[in-house]
Amino acid sequence: MSKVKVTLKKSLIGRKKDHIATAKALGLSKIGKTMEHNDTPQIRGMIKKIEYLLQVEEA
Repeated sequence: MSKVKVTLKKSLIGRKKDHIATAKALGLSKIGKTMEHNDTPQIRGMIKKIEYLLQVEEA
């Protein structure tokens, strides 16, 4: 299964509570933190919800 690397690029301060929760569920708590996840529809949905905060790369 392919992997996807997500990096938090913008602050979570002042964001909607569900967007903050989505970032935390992806394992992103600080700016610059990078996590690698399996490329599943569930992860893609989470990424799409907060894509304006993230940098996404295929791994």
